[in-house]
Amino acid sequence: MALLWTKNLEVGVSLIDEQHKKWFEKADKLFEAGKNGKSKEYIIQMFDFLDDYTKTHFKDEENYMLSIKYPEYNQQKQMHEGFIKKLAELRKEYETAGANITVVINANQFILDWLTKHISNADKRIGEFARKQK
Repeated sequence: MALLWTKNLEVGVSLIDEQHKKWFEKADKLFEAGKNGKSKEYIIQMFDFLDDYTKTHFKDEENYMLSIKYPEYNQQKQMHEGFIKKLAELRKEYETAGANITVVINANQFILDWLTKHISNADKRIGEFARKQK
């Protein structure tokens, strides 16, 4: 279950697309770490990185939406907040489950599903809106 970026996930805004690619790379590393039996500390570091990177990306994306006066900003912000909350829950579950590979697999499935759906639906609309503004 590799988490691979594909060209059809491009939004058309280079900052957002580059961050999405990096996000996929790091999420894939989390999955690989769990699959390959890496230490609990390493996996926690990956969760921490994803959490930090996610918050940075969402802040950048939200600032971009504000800069173009994107009409669905509030809905996007709510989706972002929900993802951050779920990611924190998955990290906590991993810590309390004693480094359970099932938790890592579930986390990665959630991340993959959410990212793919969110980018394909919500984020692509940002790119479409931005192109119409030019």
